[in-house]
Amino acid sequence: MYDILKLNKISPVIKDEFSEKYSCVDECADPDGILVRSAKMDEYEVGKKLVAIARAGAGVNNIPCDKMADKGVVVFNTPGANANAVKELVLCAMLLASRDIIGGNKWVNTLTGDDVAKQAEKGKGNFAGTEIFGKTIGIIGLGAIGVLVAKSCLALGLKVLGYDPYMSEKSKAALPSEVKISSLDEIYTNSDFITIHVPLLDSTKNMINKDSFAKMKKGVIILNMARGGLVNLTDLKEAIAGGIVRKYVIDFPEEAVLNCDNIIVFPHLGASTEEAEDNCAVMAARQLVDYIENGNIVNSVNYPNLTKERTGKVRTCVLFDADKEEKFSLVDADKKIAVRGKYGYAIFDADKEIAFDCDCGIKKIRVL
Repeated sequence: MYDILKLNKISPVIKDEFSEKYSCVDECADPDGILVRSAKMDEYEVGKKLVAIARAGAGVNNIPCDKMADKGVVVFNTPGANANAVKELVLCAMLLASRDIIGGNKWVNTLTGDDVAKQAEKGKGNFAGTEIFGKTIGIIGLGAIGVLVAKSCLALGLKVLGYDPYMSEKSKAALPSEVKISSLDEIYTNSDFITIHVPLLDSTKNMINKDSFAKMKKGVIILNMARGGLVNLTDLKEAIAGGIVRKYVIDFPEEAVLNCDNIIVFPHLGASTEEAEDNCAVMAARQLVDYIENGNIVNSVNYPNLTKERTGKVRTCVLFDADKEEKFSLVDADKKIAVRGKYGYAIFDADKEIAFDCDCGIKKIRVL
């Protein structure tokens, strides 16, 4: 029996992904696998049985991935499973920022008397906005979400600029030819809207800052459904006060952005649709099962992705330090080996379990 611990409420559709060999529980001292959404895991004590954590979503800032890699625990995410939900929120954010719908709604609900319609007609000019048709949007990050945003914006009549120096072959194939691949400076200079779709890393923290704002068109609208730390808030507020930024829409609430003029805050709604939660849960569950039962790694964020068809009676899976790769390359067995950064992974199929020297930098061995 495999114990799967749920650290958050997970869509019940996962029940169809786990056989009778699995028990999905809300409490377990030493699970074999973990399903998580937003729960912070920095202080989580890793038990002896734990082999994998699956995040039902794309971002993994709540999981100490390097710490887990050192303990031989593979961390998965579910890229693309919530992409459509986030895309639709981006479109909503763009429209809310272009037309003062929120302000108009708040105002009209203060009206009283028999002539409400007349009052509304008289005051509606205070909430006039602009149309998005014919405008230019710059998309920073052309992964699953960015590509969908690009397609929808083209369909709505916008011109689309895109930036992503690390774009995957899958994204390249899916990206419409009408999207102009541009530099960040070109996006800053030419865009009426800028939408951000990159992970929060040391290299991307505060990537939108005073220098960025200085290059932007006056009246630009910035949409951030990715992570709050990507935009320097002190610099942003100065850009708003100076008329450079017309509106900032963010899906990550914190005190510094609440109740601020020209900042619209959502309560982290990006993936909060029934469809997205189901998609993420199913994808996470399938990846856990495939790794636990077959040793296949798909969509890991801390170990290399590696899959292999079974060819032997016994499968031996090894997580190891990448600088020891040569030791595993010499093993006489039907094998596949991959390295990612400091960590490596190898799958060996043979007639019996394979023994390894103690100096191979092994993090964890599993025999399946």
